Amino acid sequence: MPVSGLPPYDKSNIFARILRGEIPATKIYEDEHVLAFHDIAPQAPVHALVIPKGEYVSLADFAATAPAEVIAGFWRIVAQVAKDLTLEVSGYRVLTNMGVHGHQEVPHFHVHIFGGRPLGRMMPRTDD
Repeated sequence: MPVSGLPPYDKSNIFARILRGEIPATKIYEDEHVLAFHDIAPQAPVHALVIPKGEYVSLADFAATAPAEVIAGFWRIVAQVAKDLTLEVSGYRVLTNMGVHGHQEVPHFHVHIFGGRPLGRMMPRTDD
């Protein structure tokens, strides 16, 4: 069910539980600020998630409240994970959802990395 993407942070969300070790994840990368892991219900041959370890509800919250070095480090790791998954040559898609219209389902900022096959159009064209 979509969530608003606005604070307050819900400490019971699935990614918070993964960060606390309550739910297992197949880790790709981890440091003191970031965790990357394989999605349990992949939508492409390669489907990874990258999440910050801080309590950020959405990209809006992360951009507004995270320290600049954490933001820069996070995006560097997103690119590094895509490279480590050998997606650079064939290409990949990075996606984050924010709020109800963006169909955000987990109230913890996260980025999806999709690849491993042609992904097609992101959205259908609209005739205005």
